[in-house]
Amino acid sequence: MNWQQFTMQLGALPPELVEAVFERHGACSVTLSDAGDDPVLEPAPGETPLWADTRITGLFEADTDLRRLHDDLLRSFMLQELPGYRVEPLPERDWQREWLKDFRPMPFGRRLWVCPSGFEVDAVDAVVVRLDPGLAFGTGTHPTTALCLEWLDSTDLKGCRVLDYGCGSGILAIAALLLGAESAIGLDIDPQAITASRQNAARNGVAERLTTTTQSAELTGQFDVLLANILASPLIDNAASISALLKPGGLLVLSGILGNQVDSVSGAYRGCVQFAASRTRDEWVLLTGQRS
Repeated sequence: MNWQQFTMQLGALPPELVEAVFERHGACSVTLSDAGDDPVLEPAPGETPLWADTRITGLFEADTDLRRLHDDLLRSFMLQELPGYRVEPLPERDWQREWLKDFRPMPFGRRLWVCPSGFEVDAVDAVVVRLDPGLAFGTGTHPTTALCLEWLDSTDLKGCRVLDYGCGSGILAIAALLLGAESAIGLDIDPQAITASRQNAARNGVAERLTTTTQSAELTGQFDVLLANILASPLIDNAASISALLKPGGLLVLSGILGNQVDSVSGAYRGCVQFAASRTRDEWVLLTGQRS
């Protein structure tokens, strides 16, 4: 099936009402994006911030009469003309494979690689995580994930019990298991992340050593290593419960932290965890420490 998309600058128009008009005309999806260069990295709880220059895009079936959408927008908002807009044909594609065209084997540290379908890694001592884009975040392309993978490659995990706190695709837990960890648990509140983690674990031959759950209350015992690649706010809010999940002397790895958030995050763990090192990539920081 072919598609068409209608893209318009929002200007001062209320996004939720414009979205309702798009949906009235059969939009299969509606996306808000930045038309300028003003990133929104981490909204505060309860906030849904928009950019100063926001663009709205609706995806429609090829036979949808978008002239009717155009006229409805004029009437609904009493406009003489629409803000800048364009209509584009969009041929059917396998979008996952399109994304995969730019996804190649990637090294992290000395031994660890993330490798998509259709590729092989020649290095003799390579530890290879086989992973394609899927339901959940986490392929190693984002700096926060890359920092965690590099840390895992540099660490002796033999015999460790690992918790991947906010596991997404399961990439960190799977990498830990392939690098020698005895067992791992993937925790995520998103059921799709759990599905992705299980599928990826099976593909990498570690399914029998990976347990997954959406409920932190189901976690038992303490862990030798805890990795949390999420964002600063939940790292701060959950500092006490995260610290309690670590054995004395256990290693804590925190990622998803911007440079100006390091003091706030590390301060939330003061008295429980002694941070010893940090790694940076772009504007992101990874903190590593040990439970006292």
